[in-house]
Amino acid sequence: MKIILLKDIKKQGKKGEIIDVADGYASFLIKSKSAVSATEGSLKRLNRENETKRLEESLEIKECEKLKEKIEKLDIKIKVKTGESDRVFGSVSTKQICNELEKNNIKIDKKKVKLDHEITSLGFHDVKIILHKKVEAILKLQVVKG
Repeated sequence: MKIILLKDIKKQGKKGEIIDVADGYASFLIKSKSAVSATEGSLKRLNRENETKRLEESLEIKECEKLKEKIEKLDIKIKVKTGESDRVFGSVSTKQICNELEKNNIKIDKKKVKLDHEITSLGFHDVKIILHKKVEAILKLQVVKG
């Protein structure tokens, strides 16, 4: 029997997939509200939902692209304390980077800022910011003596 999954089910499929299962198992899944029978009406509803999701994601990607352009135009400077021979005390954190972005009216969650390595030296650094799974921005960051 063909059914449409309403939830992710281990070893069967993900939400929204159409799968073929035994009649008894299909009955169990339908009763537990984990699936619906793959009728013409339910298939049309699934197609409408998928189209809505695609449109929402494309709008989100466009917004992220605009934000990416804005971020990549910025040159952010972070002042740090240094010791002998200009060695930086500690390192620059993702929170500091987000605070500097906020000063430029860009709110980013610190979990989206990905550092390939700790920033422990003066100079220019490229910082990767994941805005969407398909959109990444590279921020130019300058660490200076404070």
